[in-house]
Amino acid sequence: MKTNFRRSSVAALLAGAFLAIPSWAVAQDGADAATPHAHDMAGMDHSDMAHADMAHAQAPKEPAATPALDHDALHGMGSASDSVPANARSPDYSDGIGYHAMQGMDMLDNAPFGMLLVDRIEAFHGSNANGQAWEVEGWYGNDVNKLWLRSEGERSGGSLKDADLEAFWNRTVTAFWSTQVGVRHDFGEGPSRTWAAVGVQGLAPYWFELEATAYVGAAGRTAARVRADYELLLTQRLILQPEVEINLYGRDDPARHIGSGLSDVQFGLRLRYEISRQFAPYLGVNWIRSVGTTADYARDISQPVLDRQVVAGIRLWF
Repeated sequence: MKTNFRRSSVAALLAGAFLAIPSWAVAQDGADAATPHAHDMAGMDHSDMAHADMAHAQAPKEPAATPALDHDALHGMGSASDSVPANARSPDYSDGIGYHAMQGMDMLDNAPFGMLLVDRIEAFHGSNANGQAWEVEGWYGNDVNKLWLRSEGERSGGSLKDADLEAFWNRTVTAFWSTQVGVRHDFGEGPSRTWAAVGVQGLAPYWFELEATAYVGAAGRTAARVRADYELLLTQRLILQPEVEINLYGRDDPARHIGSGLSDVQFGLRLRYEISRQFAPYLGVNWIRSVGTTADYARDISQPVLDRQVVAGIRLWF
């Protein structure tokens, strides 16, 4: 009975193992059936196979056939530009925006326009006296030709001490420079003088504003004036402006207390705050130094040779 029990147990184990064979083994058996076994390939000539493979590799390959394009189908699809409306953009790419003259920017703009700058209108306290002073300029015209006006002067002790008014034809010759031809009239203490004037003005390198003018008057009188100023932006609204002016004369003019050669040098330093570009109050200091014979005339009438002034004023732009 034990022998029969053992035999039946072994039979059951074999049946379970047979049922547990995975399906991949069956698939592998199928693949092996399609692949020659090693003992079947032993009799083959491998050298012939190598030569055949080399010949196949060296043979020129035929280019792959490219399917023919169906041009009718492509035409039916259309391009990206076909879907854009005809009036999507104007031919000159202006998109309907007209051409306008931008004042002061287009050198071909001939429409006249103007500007008035009250650069200085101030009260001063000097070493010898108190008073008021001004410096004003303005122009009217186009980008090439303008009527240019300038005036500066000083009032002290209840009377006008010295002043001048200039009128020029200003013609632009380069992007930053222009020539000026006109007249100057001096008035104040002493007899009036009238001069023919010619000069240049413009923006020098490093953003220095320059004016240089020569004058010819009656009785062989000559004169020259050079002025330069610079604007140093401490902030977008707080601006420090140094300015220097030099006056020269060809001959003595005792009636107006002016000597020949270098007559006087003026240097100003003003700090302004631009509440707007059109309105800016300022504080500053100003030095006026008489030189040569002009200094002698100043001593004769008990005027200081070097006058230090504290100034306060406003700058206006229209």
